[in-house]
Amino acid sequence: MAPPARPGVVVGATVMVLTQISMIAIMTMTPVHMRAHGHGLGAVGLVIGIHVGAMYLPSLVTGALVDRVGRVPMAVASGVTLLLAGVTAAFAPADSLPLLIVALALLGLGWNLGLISGTALLVDATVPANRARVQGTTDVLIALGGAGGGAMSGVVAAGAGFSTLSLAGGLLALLLIPALFRARGTGAPASHQQAAGRRQSADPADGRMVSDETV
Repeated sequence: MAPPARPGVVVGATVMVLTQISMIAIMTMTPVHMRAHGHGLGAVGLVIGIHVGAMYLPSLVTGALVDRVGRVPMAVASGVTLLLAGVTAAFAPADSLPLLIVALALLGLGWNLGLISGTALLVDATVPANRARVQGTTDVLIALGGAGGGAMSGVVAAGAGFSTLSLAGGLLALLLIPALFRARGTGAPASHQQAAGRRQSADPADGRMVSDETV
């Protein structure tokens, strides 16, 4: 039987789900907001293209930063970046293409930081025997969160406006910071991961168990 997941799984999953909801909610309504204020399809495509690039291109360095700086600090950076994206989108003049580009680039970057740091927290809190199950469950929660965020974004934007939606999305991302306080009490993930990753093998000469590090 696979061992139960450690409490850090909840923290990692929370980071990923909240960043997904925040990003999807703001991104979904940005093209609608732009078209309603006279931007052409070319401008909309430019903003969304830069946003998608900011979602994935930073991965070249984000993983290294998560290992070097730490999972929790990078997850906090994700929340702050998503808040800046929401504030920028909320207060940018509707006809300001440069500010909308900045807002959506920050939105993509914040999502990237949250996804990778959250994934690292989840991996640290699992072992190979339960990792696939936990990751699969988390992926379903992320998909449901994104779908819900996208559906509700239209309702909020229609009822309260794009600015309110953007601010709400940024503030929602900050909820991951209280969750991260729990990560401080879940032990030392790095040492746990190293211990879980060591395999032991029998020495046929004297029957002793030796780790791969000494082979």
